[in-house]
Amino acid sequence: MRTTTLRILALLTMGWSLVYAGACGAPIPALTLASPDANLSLTFDLKQLPEPYPPGCRPYYRLSYKGQTLLVDSPLGLKFTGAPTLDRNMKVVGSETAQRDSSWQDRINDNRLIRDHYNQLTIHLQEDSAPHRRLDVIFRLYNAGVAFRYFLPRQGASSAFALTGEDTGFYFAQNDPAFALKLGSFTTPYEAEFIPTSIDKIQPSSIVGLPLLVHASSGPWIALTEADLEDYAGMYVGGAAGVPNGLASKLAPLPDHPSEVVLASTPKATPWRVIMVSRDPGGLIDTTEDLVLNLNPPCALKDTSWIEPGKTAWDWWSGDYDTAVYFKPGMNTDTLEHYIQFAARHHLPYMLIDAGWARQPAGPGGAAGADITHWNSNVDLPHVLAYAKRQGVKVLLWTHWKSVERQMDVAFPLFHQWGVAGVKIDFMNSDSQPMVNFYYRVAETAARYHLLVDFHGAFKPTGMRRTYPNQLTREGVQGMEYSKWSYRTTPYHDVILAFTRMLAGPMDYTPGCFNNATKAQFVPRNVNPMCQGTRAHQLAMYAVFFSPLQMLSDYPEIYGHSPGMAFLDRVPTVWDETRVVNGDPGEYVTIARKSGDTWYLGSMTNWTPRTLQIPLGFLGAGTYQAWIFADGANAATHAKSLKITKESVTQSSHLTARLAPGGGLAVIFTPSR
Repeated sequence: MRTTTLRILALLTMGWSLVYAGACGAPIPALTLASPDANLSLTFDLKQLPEPYPPGCRPYYRLSYKGQTLLVDSPLGLKFTGAPTLDRNMKVVGSETAQRDSSWQDRINDNRLIRDHYNQLTIHLQEDSAPHRRLDVIFRLYNAGVAFRYFLPRQGASSAFALTGEDTGFYFAQNDPAFALKLGSFTTPYEAEFIPTSIDKIQPSSIVGLPLLVHASSGPWIALTEADLEDYAGMYVGGAAGVPNGLASKLAPLPDHPSEVVLASTPKATPWRVIMVSRDPGGLIDTTEDLVLNLNPPCALKDTSWIEPGKTAWDWWSGDYDTAVYFKPGMNTDTLEHYIQFAARHHLPYMLIDAGWARQPAGPGGAAGADITHWNSNVDLPHVLAYAKRQGVKVLLWTHWKSVERQMDVAFPLFHQWGVAGVKIDFMNSDSQPMVNFYYRVAETAARYHLLVDFHGAFKPTGMRRTYPNQLTREGVQGMEYSKWSYRTTPYHDVILAFTRMLAGPMDYTPGCFNNATKAQFVPRNVNPMCQGTRAHQLAMYAVFFSPLQMLSDYPEIYGHSPGMAFLDRVPTVWDETRVVNGDPGEYVTIARKSGDTWYLGSMTNWTPRTLQIPLGFLGAGTYQAWIFADGANAATHAKSLKITKESVTQSSHLTARLAPGGGLAVIFTPSR
């Protein structure tokens, strides 16, 4: 048997297509695929397992890293309305392998050059008995992780089908610790904390959003997510009933047919189920978001030159804060001009006008019923747009998704005619199949009229921005806005996001609060809100959190000439290269990002003060001037305290970062001339 297995694996490596007639009654050798660096190994089997596994001959996969088992036999299959589950009594009727090693460039990313390097195994399955349905399972192994998807070929007289779910499992070898986003519902904006837990604490009734971060007992770190989510339902996980340490996929139900999740027709490919693996948590940040992008179709736009990343002013965060200006702050022309002046002074390319600019209906309905083809009487929008154009600032408009769904085909060409640069769309709170399709209709229609898109009230990213790069960013996170009404957005929460939510893609956390407070001083409030942690902690977010469209969320007068504004004036929003210097999920993180020949670094801690020795090996040859924005000596009691210094460093140097409780460090490294 060993000789036969090795021979088959050798043939697979050479790209041979193998055809089998065997099933569980006539066993075949397991099919195995390795990552390009051979660290990851995946094995596919058709077999019958004892309890607690269900009866029958079924397809399973298992995964190991450097010889250590990460996932034991985990099931594969699809569940249908009006037909048996496609997950048992099957045979392998063929398979083929493929390899790819190419690169492509993305100027709107945190790594400009993206390598797409994988080994692929496609397995063709067919039921033993009538109606002999067929199912393909496609595995790709990258050095950074594993992805697999199902493909239903065209078959039978009818191509239409309805899914009630998947029989996709992630059965961990041990009861590993995890950080879980327990949402409790399929209709949320993914705005919650990633809670420390363990695999066995995730119940079958749990609805856990992705990414899910797991620390394997054997050492490596694992994250579950998905990619290329189009015309399908978003995936969650819950406990697998009766299976120790097992997780099972859950799909968002259709709004009008809650017993079903997907309506489609063959041929049909599902999204990729992604298992990211790294020996350390920082390695997940380094490479895995590019993995999600690689699993999506290439750019669908012929011209992307009009897509400009950058920073934006924003009128909502301050809550109509009045600082003795000559006008009454609020959603009115004077306030918007004030923010546009601020954006122009600081060379911000954008100004985001939030809710209230569009004509509201009489009576109930609010923003969801607004007419986004007309402006409210309190805002002279043509004047504001003309003023912004003279100042060299582009305008983004907030919209409720229901208004967009109702008026998109009229409003988007009108926005283009007005000179609007993009839209922020809010309150979707779902990743059911119809809502996922709405995202794609928005991105495609917006691109047609050269409009950027920022989704709020959104589900996690799944790499759609590779296909539609005008979708610059999205929320899908419990961001800084929660400081206006709760104590939930803490330095711990900020730090854990780098190792969880950020793995899926750009994150519109909306940083930039300069009204910094210690844990004891912080009070939630809507007007002139505070944030927990130090000034340097907020500055560090611009290097740690990746978002091609990045907010400066506070009021213009709050910024003024405040210490730290020099960093915000200079920090970019897209990058040529990213390096994770150190980090421990929920404890601290340090990330360095390169733009041109300049490096920017951000380091953040939770409420625990700590001293970090930060190696600078990521720098190029020669001497750099380090412009350092650090916690002041009294930052533990005065969170706004910031110490700004300069020193010469090289790649052999170390920076000593003394982080206050909730503290941070932000640095600009410029080559010495």
